[in-house]
Amino acid sequence: MRILKLLTLCAAVATGSVASAADYTLTISSWAPPTHGVNATLWPNLIRQMEEATGGKVTAQIKYRLAPPPAQMDLVQDGAADLSWIFHGYQAGRFTATKLIELPGYEGNAEAASVAYWRVHEAHLAAADEHKGVKLIGLMTHGPAQVHSARKITALDQVEGMKLRVPGGVGGDAGAALGATGIKVPAPKVYETLASNAADGVVMPFEARKGFKLTEVAQNVFEMPGGLYRGSFALIMNQEAFDALPEDLRAALDGKVFGEPASRMAGAMWDAIDVGGREVTLAAADNSINPASAADMEAWAGIAGQIRTKVLAEIAAKGIDAEAAHAMVQAEMARN
Repeated sequence: MRILKLLTLCAAVATGSVASAADYTLTISSWAPPTHGVNATLWPNLIRQMEEATGGKVTAQIKYRLAPPPAQMDLVQDGAADLSWIFHGYQAGRFTATKLIELPGYEGNAEAASVAYWRVHEAHLAAADEHKGVKLIGLMTHGPAQVHSARKITALDQVEGMKLRVPGGVGGDAGAALGATGIKVPAPKVYETLASNAADGVVMPFEARKGFKLTEVAQNVFEMPGGLYRGSFALIMNQEAFDALPEDLRAALDGKVFGEPASRMAGAMWDAIDVGGREVTLAAADNSINPASAADMEAWAGIAGQIRTKVLAEIAAKGIDAEAAHAMVQAEMARN
């Protein structure tokens, strides 16, 4: 029994979960399965970096099922949790400028996109003040989103008429442009939505094939180079919880952890789990990846151009130089 207790303590120390060793223990509200990359990799790494930057004075613990995904912003804003991650598309009408990073046509991985996202937010998008009431500590995108379905899709026009789970944001715009009937449910509900035939397919990145077990209920992928969109996420913190920290700890977190460092780490995590999702798909005997034809890529390029025009106009209506912001995303992604 003494050995078991010692091993438990050692494991807790190794994972930074000994709350009593820290002066401040923050509560992270998280969703998606505990095995998902955000929960298994991103949050533990962020906690470790917070501890290192503050000399062990600030740590955090993950808690699940505090609120559904669309309610995470309000949960943190109200102080019921100190930190969380949100998907902007789940809250229609609340976020518009964030759709910039979701546009199709960007070249580069999620790490490059997430770093570019943070920089462009600081230069342009922050003026929209869409995260008012919380402290923004990171921005991230997942990899290119593809169509996943039980029925094999081999051509772009076959998407028309499908009942397609879309996430909101540009993902919703893409589904509508392709003639699909959009069904909006949070990612944790995707498996049961497909298993019950409430939807014919979903539009998500490759990571979902492992993270949300799409290999079991959507055995086929229709892959468009560059994807149909990239999902926009934010890492957020309760402003009062941050302000309550001593000045030196706030400076350490802002200087070494929050902002671009957290965004880069988050993007790299999405790249890694996208690889994992592709690997489990290739390993499943009843799964297939069906690449878009050259004709479909050309057709999608025209549709994507229309989506960009629409979304940039929406962003410009917020008082942002949307064209300059879009050009900066492209330039920053090419640099990273």
